[in-house]
Amino acid sequence: MKKYLMPALLGLTIILAGCGNDSASNETNVKEFISQLSASNIVESASINDETLVVQDGGEEDIYNLPEDEFFISVAPYLTYTHPCEFHSLTGCQGEMVNEEMDVKITDEQGKIHFDETVTTLENGFMDFWLPRDKQYTIEISYQNKHTEYTFSTFEGDSTCLTDLQLK
Repeated sequence: MKKYLMPALLGLTIILAGCGNDSASNETNVKEFISQLSASNIVESASINDETLVVQDGGEEDIYNLPEDEFFISVAPYLTYTHPCEFHSLTGCQGEMVNEEMDVKITDEQGKIHFDETVTTLENGFMDFWLPRDKQYTIEISYQNKHTEYTFSTFEGDSTCLTDLQLK
């Protein structure tokens, strides 16, 4: 079944992308596709860097450009174990804390709050966010009387996978 699901999803993405001629429509479709791929095994491999999504399945490799004004970041807070990571593997990275509710606040260097909500981590233990590019941010995460704070940025070449956030 997995073998047939990926071509169907790719076909739907391509059809939807063809429905609009503007880049905003294509960017929305790429973001939706990434959301479908997060924490799933519908393709052999999917990874995301600061500029592209790379999907490998059945010997084929497809590359999708990310929105020019938004940066994808995936965050995996942890209690006892983590893994080093620079560019997030949507199909391979596994965080420790699966399906856990956490309070998350993301603020830029000017103090503007970009996100302030309770989030449930995905099946892979990560939380995914889209933020404006070319800024520095602080993320604060609270979970069961534990807290972590971490500074990161969304400039060209920056990491899309944050795994150094230990809750203490």
